[in-house]
Amino acid sequence: MSYTVVWFKRDLRLHDHAALAHAATQGPVLCLYVIEPTLWAQPDAAHQHYAFILESLRELAHDLRALGGHLQVRTGEVPAVLAQLHALQPFARLMSHEETGNAASFERDKAVARWCRAQGVQWQEFAPFGVVRRLASRDQWHAHWAAHTQAAQWPSPAPGTLQFQPAPWERQRAPAAPDLGLHDPDPPRRQRGGRSRGLAVLQDFLQYRCHQYRGGISSPLSAPTACSRLSPHLAYGTLSLREVVQATEHQLLQYQEHSAHSAKGLSAFLSRLHWHCHFIQKLESEPELEWRNLHRGYDGLREGDWNPAHFAALQAGRTGWPLVDACVAMLHATGWLNFRMRAMLVSVAAYPLWLHWQPVGQWLARQFLDYEPGIHWSQMQMQSGTTGINTTRVYNPVKQAQDHDPHGTFVRRWCPALRRVPDTWLLEPWRMPESVQQACGVRLGADAPAGAPDAWPLPPVDLAAATRTAKDRLHRLRRSPQVRAGKASIVEKHGSRKPPATGRPRRQPTPPAQQAGGAQLPLDF
Repeated sequence: MSYTVVWFKRDLRLHDHAALAHAATQGPVLCLYVIEPTLWAQPDAAHQHYAFILESLRELAHDLRALGGHLQVRTGEVPAVLAQLHALQPFARLMSHEETGNAASFERDKAVARWCRAQGVQWQEFAPFGVVRRLASRDQWHAHWAAHTQAAQWPSPAPGTLQFQPAPWERQRAPAAPDLGLHDPDPPRRQRGGRSRGLAVLQDFLQYRCHQYRGGISSPLSAPTACSRLSPHLAYGTLSLREVVQATEHQLLQYQEHSAHSAKGLSAFLSRLHWHCHFIQKLESEPELEWRNLHRGYDGLREGDWNPAHFAALQAGRTGWPLVDACVAMLHATGWLNFRMRAMLVSVAAYPLWLHWQPVGQWLARQFLDYEPGIHWSQMQMQSGTTGINTTRVYNPVKQAQDHDPHGTFVRRWCPALRRVPDTWLLEPWRMPESVQQACGVRLGADAPAGAPDAWPLPPVDLAAATRTAKDRLHRLRRSPQVRAGKASIVEKHGSRKPPATGRPRRQPTPPAQQAGGAQLPLDF
């Protein structure tokens, strides 16, 4: 009797797992996860991603053992691992979820498809999100998203419902991170992986923290608890998008009876879940987003002006702009930052520092534990102004600090050198008189060695002048006839559509989306 290989990727759970549920109806299953050296050698891969995945795999393996089976974890390239398994123990079917990943995973999937065709193995894939492969038109995308998120969840397998295929090989141990070339630090305060942790975060948000969501997610002070903190669990699939949407809708119905503020927070969160898939759909429809300007009229805008010193200052958190450097310090320690502060980092890189978005995006992908390629690269280009269809967004780091950290609490927490600086000078320390520097024990500029506890660097550029020059360069190009002419086709392919007003199965108003020709809504409300 033949069996089915269930290939786990970014879907590290048993509940609401369409591939596993379908495979179970076909007979014996072999559950496989492959640690792929080629993927871990990519410039967007980080130690923390691997550590989170290993934590999630341990729990997944435990859950399978409770059902009488095993998770087969192999190291190698997927076509080679499948070929080895097929040679030892031929199988007829491969089932998995679709993946909208980076260019390397896309090429991997194409290689797997070629191998399956050559061997006569049927490969069946299932959508993990409201993202549509080979989408013909954006006009019907919202209906697809609603249908996916409102469909019944696939239940967790009960004991005795799965028949497991014995593996034909000896079990392997997962390689250590350095063996995969992952030598970067694992942030000591990052979130940990595993479905049980994801469920705990979900319930904590829905029951206790959601009232902070609307109005609390912009400030780096309130965002760590106001935000859902579900993003890494959605990125690696310890939770399914559908179960999060449906759990949120269920809780929203409860809050509408007695807590209007919490209900508004959950409505805003549902809107974000909609935009989550909207942005991933962009990369699914145009994989070149990862390495090429969405609007080709912006080619050459920044590429020839790369400044390695500016990039090094940003990576080290030594730009001299306190909120920027505090955000980088928080990233190094936790692997997480709220959306507005992420947008500010990209804006600072793209405008006053005038850095091209791709190397900055690769660095930030490694810093973000919840790196989701579709969202990440769409946002990198939006915030850098190279989509051709979005309003230019420039975040002044001084104003952002004044608005969201007016007393310097966040800056002082993450920038020890500035803890004794008075509020008057804290957000613009380069303006401090010498007497104030001496009084608070801060040394500025060239005489302050990097790493000294009292050292603070001077900004590499004048913020106002450099930002003004950058905006002028971008807007001159934006006004050119060839750039304006290319806008319509991008709107048609990637622009959001306003969902229909009636005939939807959803119990709550659908997330706001603008007409195709309009600018897209920001994600920080």
